[in-house]
Amino acid sequence: MTSSKHVKSKKTIILLIIALLCGSILGGYLYNKYINRTIVLEFGTFAGTMYNVPDWQSFIALDAAIEKFEKANPNIVVNYKSGILRGDYSERLTQDILKSEEPDIFTVLPGDFNTFASIGELKNLDLLIKSDNNFDLSKQYNNAVKSGKYQDSQFALAKEVDPELMFVNKTLLKKEGIGLPSENWTWKDFYEICKKVTRDTDKDGKIDQFGEVGFSWQQAVYTNGQQLFDLNGNKANFNNEDVIESIKFVASLNKLNQNFIVNATDFDNSKVAFSPFPFSTFRAYKVYPYKVMKYGEFEWECIKLPKGPKGNNAGELNSLLIGISSRTKHEKEAWQFLKFLTNNTDIQMDVLKYSHGMPVLKGVVESNEADKELLKYNLDGNVFINKKSLGEVVEQSIVTPKFHKYDECMDIADKEIFQLINGGKDVDLTMSKLNSKLNNFLKK
Repeated sequence: MTSSKHVKSKKTIILLIIALLCGSILGGYLYNKYINRTIVLEFGTFAGTMYNVPDWQSFIALDAAIEKFEKANPNIVVNYKSGILRGDYSERLTQDILKSEEPDIFTVLPGDFNTFASIGELKNLDLLIKSDNNFDLSKQYNNAVKSGKYQDSQFALAKEVDPELMFVNKTLLKKEGIGLPSENWTWKDFYEICKKVTRDTDKDGKIDQFGEVGFSWQQAVYTNGQQLFDLNGNKANFNNEDVIESIKFVASLNKLNQNFIVNATDFDNSKVAFSPFPFSTFRAYKVYPYKVMKYGEFEWECIKLPKGPKGNNAGELNSLLIGISSRTKHEKEAWQFLKFLTNNTDIQMDVLKYSHGMPVLKGVVESNEADKELLKYNLDGNVFINKKSLGEVVEQSIVTPKFHKYDECMDIADKEIFQLINGGKDVDLTMSKLNSKLNNFLKK
């Protein structure tokens, strides 16, 4: 009897041990599957920088960002393919999309955003933003936020922005007895300086010194505070009197050169006073070693663009956007990584340290640490580009409307207006015809 009880007791203990082991195994399985599972997040990007400047350290910032993110989120691993050149990136990403093999989250180049948003490839972020109490878009520059909107919804977030500025050949102006323009200089100031410096310096009967190169009709329109289309791309505004005024201003600048075609090489050779450049170019060539490789033969500085009668001292804003695939299976994790890249102060400060763009977080740009970084570009003590000026340029810049036919419309307009400016056609009549042509194209 005692022996039977002992056997039963031993069986009970064995069954209990088995049950505990099974429970432990099942618990571990469920924990790893639903709580502690490792999510592999695919991030699509390209090697180097989006800017057309030398770069050797952008990968440092990305690798550091991924390391910090994975440390804060141990259940997420971020993978990206290295070595894809910027020139090949759009085609590679498009092919992946066609095969439904696109990354969960990816960089969106400016020329691709309209297309990807319009075909439904990018996830609408409105609900994610609204439901996340730890994310505040008001910390970012308003125009940086606008750059990721499509038809009034947020489809991408900017990691960094690149405003337009004006390069000034200080050596040339000094030779002509002209000081640097003021911070709030106007088209009138711009034209008068260009007129004064445009001349034949060697007396051979040909103009060999010029006022500007590269100040486009688009920059004239934007510095005059005008948009060329309505928000949804339903209507063109090319026959607006302020747009027409902008085209006439560029035509007047062009006449100063007496049909001589000025190019970027002329500026490099110190024959031109002004040339618009993005902020990224300023950053790349203002410090060593690249300072001595280009624009090293003359003193130069960077100031705001001249403003038109209805505008500000700022042109178009370019942005490096990041979006989430509408087909991702890891929406939560992709959103966490997107937030980290665009809203983390350390990651945003790395934009100033390792990239050539400008952070989108206002607090980062306005910080004391940003002062130290910007001091690298003002070693002679003349602070022309400071955090206050940069903030103003970004917020006063024009963010062009995003719609499906935008790029095609701008190609049509660019060809027509180029012929207009260089062919001496009637501006009012040509712009009216162009406006009708574009409106008919938009209706198709």
